Amino acid sequence: MRIFILFFALACWGMEVTAQKFAYIDSDYVLLHIPDYDAAQQELNRLSREWQAEIEAKWEAVERLELAYRAERVLLTPEMRSKREAEIEAKRVEAREMQKAKFGVEGELFRKRQELIQPIQDRIFEELKEICSGSGYMVIFDKSNQSNMLYTNPKYDISDRVIKALGFVPGETVEGKGEGDGEDGGGEDGKDGEEKGPGSAVDRVRGAVNGAGAGGGTNRPGQRPGGAPTPGKDQ
Repeated sequence: MRIFILFFALACWGMEVTAQKFAYIDSDYVLLHIPDYDAAQQELNRLSREWQAEIEAKWEAVERLELAYRAERVLLTPEMRSKREAEIEAKRVEAREMQKAKFGVEGELFRKRQELIQPIQDRIFEELKEICSGSGYMVIFDKSNQSNMLYTNPKYDISDRVIKALGFVPGETVEGKGEGDGEDGGGEDGKDGEEKGPGSAVDRVRGAVNGAGAGGGTNRPGQRPGGAPTPGKDQ
């Protein structure tokens, strides 16, 4: 989303340069109003959990084979040892390959995220382009989480204009719907200048591979990246 907003800002740079008009949006806040985005996040989370469970099961199988091998190693002939070690390595490679296929940079989760999120980004882009050309803005910035905008005047916040253009009602967010209903706000179109609560929605979009893309969860002690258990020291 950050790259998307930057590209849009550059696209707007040549429009009405002499007007020197600027505005900004809070992409976190905008995304929270889009049911399709929430549905996409739920689908991505579901797939991530399913694939994570499959990968963890494969690493656990590797660990069981290794524990059994260590316990029986002294009783095995060199030929039997080689066969068992090859079996363990094959299972280990299978687990690695699945983890890469599902959560790698070009893995299934990455591609699915693009498939579900790209149409939403395109819709926002088209509405921003219309607003930019119609109102003569030179640049439209994004003040969402981790942006470099230290201070923003709510007067220049056009987030609610974008939300209305998309066909939604400002304040009626998908997450925690009802908590913000009926709130009065300052600034353009009634949106206040405060952050819209913890856990920004757009952060989940940015985590394509860096977060969920690395496995979709926090690692426990003794686990491989992505939550899969670390196999034995012979790896």
